[in-house]
Amino acid sequence: MRKVLVIHGPNINLLGTREVGVYGKENLDTLNAYISGKAAQLDLICDIRQSNIEGDIINHIHNAIGVYNGIILNAGAYTHYSYAIRDAIAAVRIPCVEVHISNVFSREQFRHVSVIAPVCVGSVSGFGKYSYYMALVGLSEIIKA
Repeated sequence: MRKVLVIHGPNINLLGTREVGVYGKENLDTLNAYISGKAAQLDLICDIRQSNIEGDIINHIHNAIGVYNGIILNAGAYTHYSYAIRDAIAAVRIPCVEVHISNVFSREQFRHVSVIAPVCVGSVSGFGKYSYYMALVGLSEIIKA
């Protein structure tokens, strides 16, 4: 069975209350249930983690070696400046998809640059929770190949 690790970064734990106009009214538990259900439909085993701490995110990425076939990462604001997370993704050589709930390109200028995108197999943003589903479908196809 193929295994995927989903990592939610900083402030994703505040879904449902944080900037509802940008991120929606659904909370993290609802999002995780949605992701798990979609993963099961794709015959994927899916584990989900969330951390506001950069080092924890890096540890989750490192610990994926030999356990997971792919990673889906919403690095939140770390997307735009964490070279440490970028280097962790490159180091583990596990296909990783960058995900964002909001359309980062319709927001502040600083959000238009991702330092992790060059080491990811793809990026999905702007589709709310459906960004995760698109990432699951794409990653499923990549790890089948």
